[in-house]
Amino acid sequence: MDQAVSRAALENGFFSHDGARLFYRHWPVHAGQQDSGRVIVLLHRGHEHSGRVQQLVDALVPADTAAYAWDARGHGYSHGKRGDAPDFMCLVRDFEAFIQHLQNTHGCRQEQILVIANSVGAVIAATWIHDYAPRVRGLVMAASAFDINLYVPLAKPALRLGLRLQPELNVTSYVRASMLTHCEAEAKSYDTDPLVTKNISARVLIDLADTAQRVVADAAAIDLPVLMLVAGKDYVVKTGAQKAFYDKIRSALKRWVYLPEAHHALLYEKDTSVAFSEIRTFIKECFALPEHSFEKHIAPQAAAQREPGLQDLPAPGLADSIAFGMQRFMMRHLGWLSEGITLGIQTGFDSGASLDYVYRNRASGKLGIGALIDRGYLDAIGWRGIRERKQHLEKMLAAAIAAVPAGQTIRILDLATGGGRYVLETVKRFGDRQFDIELRDYVQANLDAAAALANQLGLADSVQCRRCDAFSADSYQEAQRFDIVVISGLFELFSDNALLSTALQGVRRQMQPGAKLIYTGQPWHPQLAMIAHTLTNHQGKPWVMRPRPQAELDALVAMAGGRKLQSLVGIQGIFSVSLAEFATP
Repeated sequence: MDQAVSRAALENGFFSHDGARLFYRHWPVHAGQQDSGRVIVLLHRGHEHSGRVQQLVDALVPADTAAYAWDARGHGYSHGKRGDAPDFMCLVRDFEAFIQHLQNTHGCRQEQILVIANSVGAVIAATWIHDYAPRVRGLVMAASAFDINLYVPLAKPALRLGLRLQPELNVTSYVRASMLTHCEAEAKSYDTDPLVTKNISARVLIDLADTAQRVVADAAAIDLPVLMLVAGKDYVVKTGAQKAFYDKIRSALKRWVYLPEAHHALLYEKDTSVAFSEIRTFIKECFALPEHSFEKHIAPQAAAQREPGLQDLPAPGLADSIAFGMQRFMMRHLGWLSEGITLGIQTGFDSGASLDYVYRNRASGKLGIGALIDRGYLDAIGWRGIRERKQHLEKMLAAAIAAVPAGQTIRILDLATGGGRYVLETVKRFGDRQFDIELRDYVQANLDAAAALANQLGLADSVQCRRCDAFSADSYQEAQRFDIVVISGLFELFSDNALLSTALQGVRRQMQPGAKLIYTGQPWHPQLAMIAHTLTNHQGKPWVMRPRPQAELDALVAMAGGRKLQSLVGIQGIFSVSLAEFATP
């Protein structure tokens, strides 16, 4: 690998997921060098911008490697109120849009990208890797802001309260330049930089804390190479959360480098020799590794032939046991007042009928108070995520339909349709197109509901309902060729990867070359224990989920012949909707 050299940046911009225009800098391969195809993407610290990573590009990026760095939303030259964003996850979605832009516009291959991220940027990168499961080479994390030192007692509860009273509340950073680095020149540069913003939205700050907490808790889902650089005299972020993250990640190549005298801005310290040497070595090691291997993402425990039970969850503590017992008591004695809870008890809270009720989102109950109970039920974080998943699925399905050439009958298969609402309501919006739709499900009541909805929407002539088992190879014997296949809300219910592989191999045989697969996942859930101890599934058993990391789900699709094109991630990263292409049947 060639030695790093100084080079000038080109300036550009891209439209993010919501149409916001964000600014970025691009350092092409040095003149006279053969392009290796390798790419390094740098994420700046909070308050800063891409102009401040020029020295990192000069010191760390080899001459045969391109580099890119953005100004995060609300920073530098990018769109938005200074230091603000709708929420922290908006920044993560911005980064996914940035990577998509680099792939589509600059021809960057995801498998040849390595990310170097600092402070808040490191949390953006870690969340992106956890939620979107990109096939990048590796990640360098410097002074990761998983747990920010706020110093003021009860600062987080106070900020949460303040946001209720003033939703646009901002916080001014207490950090002085001398707390960031021992280097006087760097401190002066920071203090005099007109594009450095000292403000940060309290909303983003709190959402950052919540997101960091879940990513650290579920860090075992990450198994790509990671280098963590940690400052010994960091007055801005705490070391404990960084160590917890490092200990949990399952990376075969991971390294912890502790710099005892460094302040928070450890990449801008008076002495960066150790940090830079470690990064250069790590870059070489990552690019020397073979490209992404899908098989490594298949967790051994996922091959179990039985469904998970309560015995697979940690035993609840005394407080949780009391809380779960009270919830069971309330559901047993007051649940009948709520239409949604009653339906869940009768058919299973994971049933197609129950989900269709959640999609409609109209509270209903008995004796007046029942509707209030039902509203609380429908507003649970998981059900809000389900409704957002439906929106993402409809958006992705509409795009896939629009991509089919005009004049061609569009053949759609929904593998576990439930009530068929998301497919049928989306298709209804394309009145000028011809469709041939097959809705499959294992439960006849679901098919009856789907047929009734198709008739209500005037689509009965285009829809065939078929009862079959998605996990039986016999369901895929006919020589059919679908343009779009939807698998929604199915894989989340089963832990056995052999079942999923049977379904994926089956639909692959029934897809046109270039057909699209839209599939949903549930990488994690914040209420696993509560749901398992209080709700029942469609089989009348405790509803015990085995969340499947996005990387594992994508690997199963890839091993069946699919290539993931994009993902949309919902509230708190609970649900995902992804699009894959199958080049050949």
